[in-house]
Amino acid sequence: MNAARGLLISLNSAPKSHLPGKPSLHSKPRPSPFPLRPCRSSHFRLIHGGSAFIWRAGWGRVRADVKSDTVESAPDSARLDQALATDDGAAADLPWWEEFPKRWVIVLLCFSAFLLCNMDRVNMSIAILPMASEYNWSPTTVGLIQSSFFWGYLLTQIAGGIWADTVGGKFVLGFGVVWWSAATILTPVAVKLGLPFLLVVRAFMGIGEGVAMPAMNTILSKWVPVSERSRSLALVYSGMYLGSVTGLAFSPMLIHKFGWPSVFYSFGSLGTIWLALWLNKAHSSPAEDPQLLPAEKKLIVSNCISKQPAKSIPWKLILSKPPVWALIVSHFCHNWGTFILLTWMPTYYHQVLKFNLTESGLFSVFPWLTMAFSANLGGWIADTLVSRGVSVTVVRKMMQTVGFLGPAFFLTQLSHIDSPAMAVLCMACSQGTDAFSQSGLYSNHQDIAPRYSGVLLGLSNTAGVLAGVFGTATTGYILQHGSWDNVFEVSVGLYLVGTVVWNLFSTGEKIID
Repeated sequence: MNAARGLLISLNSAPKSHLPGKPSLHSKPRPSPFPLRPCRSSHFRLIHGGSAFIWRAGWGRVRADVKSDTVESAPDSARLDQALATDDGAAADLPWWEEFPKRWVIVLLCFSAFLLCNMDRVNMSIAILPMASEYNWSPTTVGLIQSSFFWGYLLTQIAGGIWADTVGGKFVLGFGVVWWSAATILTPVAVKLGLPFLLVVRAFMGIGEGVAMPAMNTILSKWVPVSERSRSLALVYSGMYLGSVTGLAFSPMLIHKFGWPSVFYSFGSLGTIWLALWLNKAHSSPAEDPQLLPAEKKLIVSNCISKQPAKSIPWKLILSKPPVWALIVSHFCHNWGTFILLTWMPTYYHQVLKFNLTESGLFSVFPWLTMAFSANLGGWIADTLVSRGVSVTVVRKMMQTVGFLGPAFFLTQLSHIDSPAMAVLCMACSQGTDAFSQSGLYSNHQDIAPRYSGVLLGLSNTAGVLAGVFGTATTGYILQHGSWDNVFEVSVGLYLVGTVVWNLFSTGEKIID
């Protein structure tokens, strides 16, 4: 039936083709049962839409008013049918930028928010050097200032998830960006007022950034279909990695030319540009977007699990599920190793590999770039496997196993390497395989409880932040009484624990409605 309809459409829309069975020029033309809509372009190409063949132009569009008598079993065909079907034909003459999928506009805005998030976070690690020199801060004071960010960051993980799941992700993420941008701009003012004011402002900045991940998770659970989940999350999280690279690259130049306050003023002001775009383009769910084309709305609604905001949080039910605890434990194990490497890597390069400070800073950027690339590669692999019929559970377990065992393997090799170049490569490979976790545990919150994905991410990320805080402090203690090999052994041990827990108790199926 589909092939026959496709042949009829091709005969009607391509009169110059010499196909078998084409009626002669003297035969009486018969009206087509599949009328075609006019198009401004004469350059057509044939695409298959599941239930019919459709001629599409490069900058115009023509389609057949055909409805399938049968339901396609393949999910990709069904999604393509829905994406190509327009109930009112209103999208026929839209320019390309208005036909760009709205769900990916949301993803790109979340990506840019996380880019700003890490730019504003890492600028202090560079600016603290001239600040400490100017105000004669001791190393203890510097450590206190650096840690004050996490005071607020820990407070708003779970609260941000509850807020986003019940109120909507658009408002919560917008609030977060405005809050941390304002705190960034106020940092030089707080420094002049005194140390207590600076600590409060840094804690306030942590409050704003603490709601970002839960809010983003809630938004994407409503906007992104399951088949695109891994790559969308990987792209958003890669914004954090590229934000660190951007912050580390531009901060020294700004400080050298305009002084250290310029870093906070310039980075913080970028949040206003993002907010204007966010308020104009973003909505918490497709149902709230009046400009969303009917075709894309059908695609999203029919392929997204989470549609309505949560009215209340079933804490007892959530905390009674083993896959939830698998998320929490695995997030702790994962972040222990990640935070240690990202926090102590310049020190390792300087003490062990004998790099100078400039070289240490330069090579510290390399793993961030590797993570940005491999996170998106892992997202593409995961979504491809899901679209080909591999179960979500198998895909999540496989990707997270790479995210655990990859770093564990490369860290064990560091004690056998004498070449600095090979050590840097080993570090980059460790962080590169670590980024496959974006398609593993970081995507799993939306799998198992899409309506409460913000709360789940708040729970697991709280454990992850605690791992970073305790892991960073523990590393200092280990280095005072032991060696770098002992530091890596602890990380490897936790990676192995996480691998076992994840593969025994995690799932990709929805367990909480």
